[in-house]
Amino acid sequence: MKTYTFQPQGVCAREMQVDLDDQGVIQALRVTGGCSGNLQGIASLVKGMSAEEAIHRLKGIGCGAKSTSCPDQLALGLERALGQG
Repeated sequence: MKTYTFQPQGVCAREMQVDLDDQGVIQALRVTGGCSGNLQGIASLVKGMSAEEAIHRLKGIGCGAKSTSCPDQLALGLERALGQG
């Protein structure tokens, strides 16, 4: 298992840490800052999901007038972790 840490841009969250197993499945997500309840919900939903599926579902989601969001930033961070971004 490997832990990836990244700083999201343009959102309230300040740091995201995601644990991926050897098959690219999300084992845990921890977020510092942001909307606690929403991010706990996202962390619970992506646990056990492949990083590829999470990217597919979350990439491109905006927040209000912003062109990005915490879910979108998670997707971008996962892409970098997988060497795609």
